[in-house]
Amino acid sequence: MAAPHADELEGLSRSEVLKASPRMFDSNLLDKVSRVHPAVPPIIFIPVIGFLLAEGIVHGSSWATPLWILGGYVFWTLTEYWLHRVVFHFEPDQGIGARLHWIIHGVHHDHPNDPLRLVMPPSLSVPLSSLFVLGFYAVLGSPAFLPFGVGFLSGYLAYDMLHYHVHHHTPRTALGKLLRELHMRHHFQDHERGYGVSAPFWDYVFGTPLKPRR
Repeated sequence: MAAPHADELEGLSRSEVLKASPRMFDSNLLDKVSRVHPAVPPIIFIPVIGFLLAEGIVHGSSWATPLWILGGYVFWTLTEYWLHRVVFHFEPDQGIGARLHWIIHGVHHDHPNDPLRLVMPPSLSVPLSSLFVLGFYAVLGSPAFLPFGVGFLSGYLAYDMLHYHVHHHTPRTALGKLLRELHMRHHFQDHERGYGVSAPFWDYVFGTPLKPRR
């Protein structure tokens, strides 16, 4: 792993730094796979979600299918909150831990408008999602794990697309504007609060809501 390439950012304005996409690795291959177009997650996960849903229905999840889907979605929102709070914002001051934090999430806070580092690259999302689905199978069994996985992966995909949207577009709906405001305040006002991106209600449940603006 290489140190951040700060020399690439010299002379840039604040706006240019926020949307910059500096190298993360000396290896050209590793640096290339650290970037991903936002269209990639839907291309990968929509067919998978459709397959899991069809398999669940075929194998008899029947009337309970909507409940399992809802359960999977709720579990995703909890995963999103705690992953963001505990893993992404674990910030050692130095050494390998500090470097790993910068790779996992610090680079996003340094350059939040980088258009190619706003959704999770398949090199991480595919193995992680596979592990989660296997875990659902181990705990819930078949066919319940199939629609539960549908809810979980749909929640993840919605989060990834929402995250890109609030960074690069101006939402028109009241809900969209609220979610964008909360996430921007997490970035620029208080990064130790406001961990819920697609489900900010968990911040109120776990005591980390953003404080009211003066």
